[in-house]
Amino acid sequence: MTFLRGPAFAALVILCGLHAPAQPAGAGAPPASASAAAAGASAPLVEGTVRKIDRKTGRLTLQHGRIPNLDMPGMTMAFPVADPKALGALKAGDEVRFSAERVNGAVTVTRVEKAAK
Repeated sequence: MTFLRGPAFAALVILCGLHAPAQPAGAGAPPASASAAAAGASAPLVEGTVRKIDRKTGRLTLQHGRIPNLDMPGMTMAFPVADPKALGALKAGDEVRFSAERVNGAVTVTRVEKAAK
């Protein structure tokens, strides 16, 4: 049996190191319990119109355009809201910009703001 030595061994170690992951899969991903607001900061803002607000359940019904990060076409849909306090100043008919992400498997509004007029 032949073992690699010297430069051949060093080259093999370097090549293997280039293809081996530096961390286990998913090691750099934020945990599922990470702040939804932080997730919303990186998601694109989408235009929409408030159709209904259910403050009791923390849900917001929006007529919205395409949500590119979720590959979702424009439609009217009720979403849970990551921070129900964000619903405070909103009312039906308001034009908004919002971000939506998958949070624990559910498409959730992670950021919402009234659109500038």
